Amino acid sequence: MLGALNPQEPALPPQQQAKAKANTITTSDTVIPLSPVAGRDSTGRIQEGRANDHPAGVSPPPCGRRVKGSTVAGTNEGAEARATKRRRKTSPSTTSAEEAERSAMELRVGKKYRLGRKIGSGSFGDIYLGTNMTTGEEVAIKLESTKTKHPQLLYESKIYRILHGGLGIPTVRWYGVEGDYNVMVLDLLGPSLEDLFNYCSRRFNLKTVLMLADQLLSRLEYVHTKSFIHRDVKPDNFLIGLGKRQNIIHIIDFGLAKKYRDPRTHQHIPYRDNKNLTGTARYASINTHIGIEQSRRDDLESLGYVLMYFIRGSLPWQGLKANTKKQKYERIMDRKMSTSTEQLCKGYPSEFRSYFEYCRSLRFEDRPDYAYLKRLFKELFYRKGFQYDNMFDWTVLNLQNERCRTGGGGGGADQRPVSAPRAEEPIGYGGASGAVRTAADGVGGASGEGGGTRSGRVARQSAVGGLGYGADTRGATTGSRPGAAPRASDRSQPSRFEG
Repeated sequence: MLGALNPQEPALPPQQQAKAKANTITTSDTVIPLSPVAGRDSTGRIQEGRANDHPAGVSPPPCGRRVKGSTVAGTNEGAEARATKRRRKTSPSTTSAEEAERSAMELRVGKKYRLGRKIGSGSFGDIYLGTNMTTGEEVAIKLESTKTKHPQLLYESKIYRILHGGLGIPTVRWYGVEGDYNVMVLDLLGPSLEDLFNYCSRRFNLKTVLMLADQLLSRLEYVHTKSFIHRDVKPDNFLIGLGKRQNIIHIIDFGLAKKYRDPRTHQHIPYRDNKNLTGTARYASINTHIGIEQSRRDDLESLGYVLMYFIRGSLPWQGLKANTKKQKYERIMDRKMSTSTEQLCKGYPSEFRSYFEYCRSLRFEDRPDYAYLKRLFKELFYRKGFQYDNMFDWTVLNLQNERCRTGGGGGGADQRPVSAPRAEEPIGYGGASGAVRTAADGVGGASGEGGGTRSGRVARQSAVGGLGYGADTRGATTGSRPGAAPRASDRSQPSRFEG
């Protein structure tokens, strides 16, 4: 793109002026979209953009812009005439916001999808609402700047393709490069469990937590069978589906996932104890805090913290203050290591404590007994007399609010319906409220190996749940498994549990 003309520069000879005029257009304030997938002009330079037309901190999306006093090379007199005609038709009252919105509507990816508004953020990019221009179907579009130091979107798209076909795994519709972006088009999903947790006044009842536990264990088991560990298990990375799949919990955001074994030989990665913290500190396992390489057991311990977060309303190491992030991560680790499983699970069914004791008894390379863990919660579920009817807390609350709105709930003046996260607005896609690298508790390296800091990397000892941490726990013996097969009376009930 040529720069603005300088009136003080010496005039060109008449012949050169005519030649220059035939190849340039002097623009006005009018925004004239160029090719929606062409992000550079004939000189190869990035075309100038406007605020709010693109993700914060990233170069403008592939859409042509014009700035008053500038020129665009590579056009002709016919194009100039058409541009002049457009300028005459442009209403003087057209605002820059309207122009920006109109330009955004022209953004396309994969020659098939139109880019819409921003709906969330992931660990390595922003998420936008998209539309299939042929079918009208809505999708999620994840953008990552091609200029990022450690691009991850291609890696993540490959993991999604490896996991393709599993229950609760979003499908990648398209991956490619558009202008200055790596782009991945995915299934559109609903709100995250973090969003729904907030909607339900930050507390889930036991029935909801147990139904979630069964699905979340199944998701992690499936990911593990494909030779990957997630390494960032948290409420933001589990989303409900849309329509008929609204009761299926989906697992997303594999930007920090890692292959823990060879898919063909099943040779496990080696044990190491000098690793940086990768993931989200609030839910990270103790072994992860002290620098031990993560394996399947760590995903499961993180899931245990998620379940306790849901049923308790918070975790003991939330809200800690510190002068630096490094100090905060240290404080979280210290509080987590000093909180015994008895303290963490006090006042709640003993199955939660048994869950932690089992996870912490696993050695580095051990394959977890997923069936035992699911049976542990399933027996509790039926013992409490619950029915697997998909009536989660947010489902019940939605029904109550709907009755209030229609006047059929008999609610008094103090009953005020809460605004529910609408399924068509997946505000949690990719962890908008707790994304790695943006939330106070989120850490992790841009390379996927982790860039969080830990002072000293000194192995610490702690008697958490009766198991010492800081030493190589590969020799830990598997604890007893008190879970027995479901009673005949339980088996006679219509079970909707997975697995």
